[in-house]
Amino acid sequence: MFRVPVLAAALAAFAAVTAAPLPASADDRHAGYYYPKPASTEVYKARAKTMKDANRRQRILFVVNVVEDMHKRPFPPGLAFFAKGAEAEKLIIVSNHDKRLNTVYRARALLAQLTGSARATKLFRDFAVDDLFTFLDMLKLMGFAQLTISDGDNFAHQVTIE
Repeated sequence: MFRVPVLAAALAAFAAVTAAPLPASADDRHAGYYYPKPASTEVYKARAKTMKDANRRQRILFVVNVVEDMHKRPFPPGLAFFAKGAEAEKLIIVSNHDKRLNTVYRARALLAQLTGSARATKLFRDFAVDDLFTFLDMLKLMGFAQLTISDGDNFAHQVTIE
């Protein structure tokens, strides 16, 4: 398993996300509990394919590693990361601070930062995709199907990963 530092230098651009609005999923049992009903949704058509050995345990270990890295910093974590769903296929990121991650633009800026971290991993370098794949492609590799980013108050943005 590989580690991904949570807050790396921001990328200049984050592309390849289609802004096709989708209705919030009727079966999203996490909306209203971990985050409000998503205000915006989009579909990311991943360049990556899910790894053959991707499984629930790996997705949970990924989240554990991210959280461990955050707790090693000399300041409280600004974000909460957790996986939900029967197969831990849904990644949820919630701000621990008021008035942060409260717009789709801030959510996408976070994705850009996380893309920078993903591109610095050995996995991306070894496969020579560090200039092509994004954080969402990393999630696809591990078998995540959905990402929700929320301010933990009034805003949530949801990405379906195909």
